[in-house]
Amino acid sequence: MNTPRGNDYYALLARHDAMRLRRQLLAPGPAPSSGAAAGRSPADGPGTDETDRQLILGRLHLVTPFDELITHLYDVMFRRWPYLRSLFPESMAFQQEHLARMFQYLTDHLDRPDEVTDTFTRLGRDHRKLGVRPVHYEAFEASLREALRRQAGGQWTVELERAWLRMLRSAVAAMVAGADAALTEPPYWHAVVVGHELRRPDLAVLRVRTHEPYPYRPGQYGALESPLLPHAWRQYSLACAPRPDNVLEFHVRRTGTGGVSEALVSRTGVGDALRLGPAAGTMTLDDEGDHDLLLVAGGTGLAPVKALLEELAVRRTGQRTVHLFLGARHGADLYDAEWLATMERRRPWLRVVPVLDEGSGPGAGNGTVADALARHGDWTGHRAYVSGPPGMVRATVRRLRELGVAAGHIHHDPVPDAGGRSG
Repeated sequence: MNTPRGNDYYALLARHDAMRLRRQLLAPGPAPSSGAAAGRSPADGPGTDETDRQLILGRLHLVTPFDELITHLYDVMFRRWPYLRSLFPESMAFQQEHLARMFQYLTDHLDRPDEVTDTFTRLGRDHRKLGVRPVHYEAFEASLREALRRQAGGQWTVELERAWLRMLRSAVAAMVAGADAALTEPPYWHAVVVGHELRRPDLAVLRVRTHEPYPYRPGQYGALESPLLPHAWRQYSLACAPRPDNVLEFHVRRTGTGGVSEALVSRTGVGDALRLGPAAGTMTLDDEGDHDLLLVAGGTGLAPVKALLEELAVRRTGQRTVHLFLGARHGADLYDAEWLATMERRRPWLRVVPVLDEGSGPGAGNGTVADALARHGDWTGHRAYVSGPPGMVRATVRRLRELGVAAGHIHHDPVPDAGGRSG
């Protein structure tokens, strides 16, 4: 069943079973007589409650750390449904890390069901680009059940298993709903590279043109897939506001060897094809009032900030001022300095403050970005947008809170240890 013909068959089967599975997921009922989900009890509801939360968290040590559990899960899945292996990249390291973060997120947020629903609704929309169908979740559930039993051994109980399955089915129901709501948009967009500029040996600015309009807002990100690494998707922020020619810009830093970032920086050129998943992220400008803005960026975190500045240049109203604090190790690391200088010269409402860890010249000796913010005025009336390396984002958000900026006025995408992006 691992042939292309077998894959087509199972794709058709998945579509045929999608609505049946959705009804099973969204409504409690008697256990089915056969199949991967056999053994469900009429008491198995669609979500978790406080009893489930206490049970799951009280016995979490039986299945953590999640690395071994996930290894068992994929061993079971690929042994019982070998055709599913074709949906995953050759290297499973990133996928396993991502799933571990999702399990951690679920168990950490059992007391926030609305937030979990929102998160997994977005994931369901995004996972369509992977070829995931609702019926595949049934195989995942069966594999997880066996993996949980194997990991916990004799200490596993029926009650604990039911609590885990209710938690899983609640997340899956949100993913299925997210996929259903996005049926009118493509699961991914085909694109061709129209520009590839190395700004440093490890950093490239890519410009790609999609074959049809790609809907997004400045500040959002999208997942890119290279044909050099099929099924391996990595998320990168869009570095421009929407343009009429359908050209998009991405800033990619090579983070290692053998991964997507290396393929995009070192082995991709003009004319190459890419695929782009749907846009996501909430680091977008609000439409309420003309609040002063504080933008904080480090490294390729400049990309979404650049998109926000382009949008502001077009729609600017009132007397809003914008401060951009740009962190880097050396002045040479400010790879888009010329564009920023031109923008600052032409836009009197913009002030750019470089913050350099080392070297001399403007911005040197300012310490960390968080330290520089503390010395440059009162930010309590500002809306803040923070993007860059995870450590910088966490430190900056923490300092802004200490300086009196309300949590609801600080926008940033999740950092990697909370399910965010990685190159």
